[in-house]
Amino acid sequence: MSTLVVQIPPRLRLQGHTADAADPEARSATEYRYALSPDGLLLSGQGQCPAKQLPKASTVVAVLADTDVSWHRITLPKAPAARLQAALVGVLEDALLEEPESVHLAVAPMASAGQPTWVAATDRAWLAGELAFLEKSQVFVDRVVPSSWPDDPPTGHFFETSGEAPAGDDTSAQSLSLSWAHPDGVIVVNLKGTLGRALLPSPLPENARFSATPSAAAAAEKWLGSPPVVMPEAQRLLLSARSLWNLRQFLLARKNRGSRAVRDVWRQFLRPDWRPLRYGLIALVAVQVIGLNLWASLQRSAIQQKKVAMEQVLRTAHPQLQGGILDAPAQMRRETDTLRAAAGRPGETDLEPMLAAAASAWPPDRPPVENLKYEPGRLTLSAQGWNPDQITQFVNQLRPSGWAVEITNGTLTLSRAPVGGLQ
Repeated sequence: MSTLVVQIPPRLRLQGHTADAADPEARSATEYRYALSPDGLLLSGQGQCPAKQLPKASTVVAVLADTDVSWHRITLPKAPAARLQAALVGVLEDALLEEPESVHLAVAPMASAGQPTWVAATDRAWLAGELAFLEKSQVFVDRVVPSSWPDDPPTGHFFETSGEAPAGDDTSAQSLSLSWAHPDGVIVVNLKGTLGRALLPSPLPENARFSATPSAAAAAEKWLGSPPVVMPEAQRLLLSARSLWNLRQFLLARKNRGSRAVRDVWRQFLRPDWRPLRYGLIALVAVQVIGLNLWASLQRSAIQQKKVAMEQVLRTAHPQLQGGILDAPAQMRRETDTLRAAAGRPGETDLEPMLAAAASAWPPDRPPVENLKYEPGRLTLSAQGWNPDQITQFVNQLRPSGWAVEITNGTLTLSRAPVGGLQ
C-alpha cells in the first residue's frame, strides 16, 4: 500500500508574514516537500511541488516541523473521551504559552488514565487551515505526526538554518541547528555560541544517535567531533511517518463517514498484511462459484431426466397423442379427462364425488343440507346453525383426503387442495 509523506511548512510567526499566510494566492504557490513509498519502508520518489501536484497514494501522512510542536509531561486525567480535551486544557493551562482555546492537544499513543504520559501541543487554527487546504487540493491526510518526539535512546538531527553569520562568528555554527529528542522532551537549538553545548548533556550519551542533512553534514561533524549519519530530508520524512503518534485527535480527528469510510475500509483491506485474507476470500469465492455451477449442472440434468420420464409415461399411457410435448402433466391431465368423459365416468371434482365426500364427513346430528351450489371444482353447502366443533370435525375429516374447506358466512365450500400442500 503506497504512502505519501508530506512536510507541512513551518508556521510563520513574524508579524509581517501574517497577511501572506492568509493570502490564497500565496498559499496556492506554497510548495510541499514530499516522500513517496510503495510500502512505508522503501523510498520510491521524492520532490517538492504545490499541493495540487502531489502524487497520489493510498495513505497520506503529514509531518510537522519540530518548531511547531511543544511537549508536556503530565499524568493523564481520568475523564470520559468526550471530556478528555477539556481535562487536558485544565491540567496544562498554566504551562501553555497561548490561550487554551487556540491550542490543539494530542495524547501519546497507548496512554493510560492515571499514568504519566506525553502531550503534544500545536496551534489549532494553523494546523486546521493546513489540513483544510490540502483536502481542498484533493490530498486527504490520514495521520499527522511530529518530526521528532520524546524517545529513548536520544536522537539528534542537524540541519541548516536560513540567515547569514555576522562577521567574526563561526560560520558553520551560525548556519547549523540541532533537533534534540530525548526522554525528557524535544528541543530545537541554533548552534551558534555556547547555547547548544549548555543545553545538551556533557558528555553526550553513548547510545545517542545523530543524523544530518547532506548540506549540514560537514558542519555537524565539526561541531560533534564525529561523523553523523547522512540522512536526506526525504528519508527523515519517511522515518517520521513510521511513528505511532497521530495528532489528528479531538476536533481535528478525521470524520470517517459515507464514501470516505468506505474508502478507508477498502484501503485497509488492500494493505500487504491483509494479503493472506484476500487470497483466502478469492479462493473461497472461486470454490463457491465452481460448486454452484456443478450443483446447477446436476440439477439441470436431474430435471431433464424427470422431464424425459414424464414424456415417456405420457406416450405410453396415451399412444394416440401426436406431435411434440410441451407440458407433459397438463397434457396427461387433459387426455385422461377426455378418456374419462368418453367412458361416462365422473371426475373427482364433478358433483357426485364432491357430494359423496361431503356426505362422508357430515355430522350425524345435523339434518340434510338445505341448499347447495355447484361450480366446476367447487361445491358450496349451507352450514347455518353449525357449532364450531361440528365445523372443525367436518374440516378435519376431509383434509386427509385432499379436500380444502373454506368457511364463509355460514357456508362451507369444498374444493381440491392445491398441489404441494393442504389448506
